[in-house]
Amino acid sequence: MTEFSFVLIFLVIVAIVKGVRIVPQGEEWVVERLGKFAGILTPGLHVINPVFTKVSYKVTTKDIILDVPEQEVITKDNAVILANAIAFIKVTKIERAVYGIENFREAMRNMVQTSLRSIIGGMDLNQALTSRERIKTELKTAIADEALDWGLTVKSVEIQDIKPSRNMQDAMERQAAAERERVAVVTEAEGAKQSLILNAEARLEAARRDAEAQLVAARASAEAIQFITEAVKENNASATFLLGDRYITAMQKISASDNSKIVIMPGDLIGAVKNLVGGK
Repeated sequence: MTEFSFVLIFLVIVAIVKGVRIVPQGEEWVVERLGKFAGILTPGLHVINPVFTKVSYKVTTKDIILDVPEQEVITKDNAVILANAIAFIKVTKIERAVYGIENFREAMRNMVQTSLRSIIGGMDLNQALTSRERIKTELKTAIADEALDWGLTVKSVEIQDIKPSRNMQDAMERQAAAERERVAVVTEAEGAKQSLILNAEARLEAARRDAEAQLVAARASAEAIQFITEAVKENNASATFLLGDRYITAMQKISASDNSKIVIMPGDLIGAVKNLVGGK
C-alpha cells in the first residue's frame, strides 16, 4: 500500500469516529445538513457525516419543570398581591419546539406570567386568595393552545403561592385591628345597655312589689280598723281592754329605747282609751 492509501484510510477512520453519535435515553438530537433541518436522532448509536452534517440542538424528552418567579399582580379592586407558579411541560414535536420559537422555555415562562396576571386581574382580592383551583384550571387552559403551536404539551400547572404584598398585609392587619376595636366598643356598649335595662327592670319590679306591699298593708289596716270598730260596737269593754293593753306595750317599748329618756303616761289611762274608741 502506498503512503496515500494510508492517509486516505486514516482520514476515513477519523471521519467515522468523529461522525459517531451516541444519543442518551431521554434525549433527541436535531441534526442539520448544510444549515437545513436534516432529521432527528433518537436514543442509541448513530453515524453522521461530520463534514456536512452537525448536531444543532439537543432536546430532552422528559417532563420539563418551569419555575415561574414571583410577581406582583393587581386585582380588580386594586389590591396588590404576590403570586408565583410552576408548570410541567413536555416537548412532543421537536422540530416545532426548536424552529417555531427562539427559546421555548423562556417563552412558556413569560406566557404563564402574563396569563396569571390576566386571570387574577379579573378577580377581587378575596376571590384571588380563595380560588387557587380555579386559577390553576384557567391558567392551564390559557397556555395550552399556544404551547401546542410550539410543539409542547402542558402536563399540569400549580400555583405555588398567592398572598397579599407586604404593604397590603400591613393594611389588612390595621383594618383587622380596627374591626376588633370596633367590635369591642360595640360589645361594651351593649353590655352597658343591658346593665341599664336590667337595673331599670329591677327598680320597676321593686317599686311594683313595694306598691303591692303597701296595698296589702293598707287593706290589712282597713280590715283591722273595721274589725275594731265592729268590736267596739258589740263589746265596748273588750275593745277598751285590747287597746289599753297595746297602748301599754307600746309605751314599754318606747321607754326601753336608748333615745327615750322620759315617758309621760296619762293620768286617766282607762279614760284615754275610752276616748280613743268613743267610750263615755
